[in-house]
Amino acid sequence: MSTTPALRCRAAFISDIHLGTKGCQAERLLEFIRVLECDTLYLVGDIIDGWKMKSGWFWPQAHNDVVQKILRLARKGVAVVYIPGNHDDRIRDFCGVHFGGVVVARDAIHEAADGKRYLVTHGDEFDGVIQHAKWLAFLGDWGYRALLTLNTHFNRLRHMLGLGYWSLSAYLKHRVKNAVQFIDNFEEAMAEEARRRGVDGVICGHIHHAEMRDIAGVLYVNDGDWVESCTAVVERDDGRLEIIRWHEARGAFADVDLAMEPIAA
Repeated sequence: MSTTPALRCRAAFISDIHLGTKGCQAERLLEFIRVLECDTLYLVGDIIDGWKMKSGWFWPQAHNDVVQKILRLARKGVAVVYIPGNHDDRIRDFCGVHFGGVVVARDAIHEAADGKRYLVTHGDEFDGVIQHAKWLAFLGDWGYRALLTLNTHFNRLRHMLGLGYWSLSAYLKHRVKNAVQFIDNFEEAMAEEARRRGVDGVICGHIHHAEMRDIAGVLYVNDGDWVESCTAVVERDDGRLEIIRWHEARGAFADVDLAMEPIAA
């Protein structure tokens, strides 16, 4: 099988990987990186889950492979920008520092091929719960991880029945009124910050809900997550932004060996 990267783009944006948790779908992310060919890779926060790692160590080989694969991209000339989120907020102390070719930044302005400029930020700083009731955020995180565990067992059963992946938490987000209102408020706040900065749009993560929509002339883009939806945002060579839903898209790369090759130095 061919090992040539099959997904060409100027830039790729991924967030909310949550390495160090059992919910992280590192194997699926490795598949995505396996076919990715980009000039710039933005890591848009919550790459490593420092919250969870405080309560216990969980770091299988696939999680290590993700780190090594990203470092390899940097060594090969890809500009890798790490923008920390709330789960890896300790890394914000190192803004401006380079680690193995990866630069840490509080946020970034990305200029697309068509000249449009986008604020790239995780988004937790525009989440009122994170900023004003962090204890509630920790409680919500515990409940979310419990829901992910239930979702994992549920999808194992669906797989045995020949059915595709289905996200319970995503379903609840769209059905529970308060959750829907929270997402709307978050998106509006992000769009307003982009407007304040004088840019054309914002690319963020944080709420694990991939979305792309116009909000009063500002393009709001959320790249989703890699614990449920396995989504990313890419900028094509003409400047067009696109959400990649890997659960659906991976079938288009059937002629590429998605198995992870050994990590080389």
